[in-house]
Amino acid sequence: MSVVEATPTVVPKNVRKTALNAVHRQMGAKMVDFNGWDMPVEYPASIGCGIVSEHMAVRTGVGIFDVSHMGDIRLAGREALAAVQHISMNDASRLAIGQAQYSALLYPQGTFVDDVIVHRLGEDEYLLVINAGTREKDFNWVRDNTRRFNCAVENLSDDFTQIAIQGPKGVDVLQKLTDRDLSAVKFYWVTRGTILLVDKSMRRYLGDTLIARTGYTAEDGFEIYVPSDEATSTWVWNRILEVGKEFGAVPCGLGARNTLRLEGKLPLYGHEISDTINVWEAGLDRFCKMEKPEFIGREALEKAKAEGLKKTLVGLEMIDRGIARDEYKVLDEAGREIGYVTSGSPAPFLKKNIALAYVPPEQAAIGTTVKVEIRGQGVKAQVVPTPFYKRPKKA
Repeated sequence: MSVVEATPTVVPKNVRKTALNAVHRQMGAKMVDFNGWDMPVEYPASIGCGIVSEHMAVRTGVGIFDVSHMGDIRLAGREALAAVQHISMNDASRLAIGQAQYSALLYPQGTFVDDVIVHRLGEDEYLLVINAGTREKDFNWVRDNTRRFNCAVENLSDDFTQIAIQGPKGVDVLQKLTDRDLSAVKFYWVTRGTILLVDKSMRRYLGDTLIARTGYTAEDGFEIYVPSDEATSTWVWNRILEVGKEFGAVPCGLGARNTLRLEGKLPLYGHEISDTINVWEAGLDRFCKMEKPEFIGREALEKAKAEGLKKTLVGLEMIDRGIARDEYKVLDEAGREIGYVTSGSPAPFLKKNIALAYVPPEQAAIGTTVKVEIRGQGVKAQVVPTPFYKRPKKA
């Protein structure tokens, strides 16, 4: 079930909460259990929100997300680069200090432990940002597979409240809160700066805050890392929304996060990538640097490439009326099952019903007509180019 379809449940005692949990509830957010975290899926229409409104705010203005459920792993020491190179498929040796890259941790069979963002913070210091539902698994895997390298591996996941400021006006909002010139920070680069919480007369600042120009919405935007205590987290969240009012900023939940990333064809662990799907099938070739001399999963990927694809990820646009949902069957025109939907929903900005699905390569050509089984009926869809949405280039 996708986060868009999720419905509120009684929160189990062992569910985890971010430092902003009380704030979300005070704002009237619809809360759901997401990978063991009590998280907002959407905010009420009474404050101008709801999944569609939140999605459109990010596409046209700015939306604010609590993404503190994401995990953070720090590798530091003389052999930190060698360790990162060993466990990840992209080439971290290309990173300058202050640069980030999309990558993935792979099992020996070439399938996914998780996808990650690798940040190079210093000469021998790297930060891996990992997914919420795989926090403990990822940290244990990284620690176990870097033991032979001279570097420290630390789980910093609970040290930060991570807030994402996403959309074309995100830079305008954050610039009012920091002394750092954000125009000098390129996409997928990180910097450090002071975050102003109240006003200069009160001298309430957060110095040396990590600011990353990254995100998971297919838009420009930033993610900031602030201390995870409830008081500081609340101050920052409320201050961002206050400053963002003139730019139409709204709080956003997991529902909009899901539809935004789907329009941009950004993979979600357990859907487009998993421990049963390899890099070639997922279409993430451009991030996998096979020219590296060695990394976990490389040999299996060489073998898989030689054997050829048995399935591949494609974008679908519904032709007939109907919404393709996660795990729905994909059929050929004769009605035979050939694949399955990994993610699907209405696309608020594009105003179409779209999906990602795995199908055989011979059914993957652009323009190919297939059917999605919805309530026992084959509903017509077409293979289309992806990503479905690309953000406009700045003039």
